Amino acid sequence: MLDANDSSQFEARTSKQRPASGTNGRSRWGRKLAAVILVVSLTVAAASPAFADRYDKKQAGHPLRIAAYILYPVGALLEVLIVRPAHWLVSQEPFKSSVGHKD
Repeated sequence: MLDANDSSQFEARTSKQRPASGTNGRSRWGRKLAAVILVVSLTVAAASPAFADRYDKKQAGHPLRIAAYILYPVGALLEVLIVRPAHWLVSQEPFKSSVGHKD
């Protein structure tokens, strides 16, 4: 039979082996939160800042640069509306072999 001393030792051993359910769950979340904070901190620390080009009065006022400011959106629109659909059409089978399109 167990006396009072044996039962208190048994309770002490079992309580050490199994922590309370509330503290175990909190420590998992704490570790996960610490890992996320560490990853975010390292990512921010390793990222290099982006800088815009410096403004140069000689280049910005050049007539060809002003024309490029106007013509670039037109060219980008023509690429999206004409060139890309034409490339897709030529890459399809009836035209692919006759035009010599390679993947």
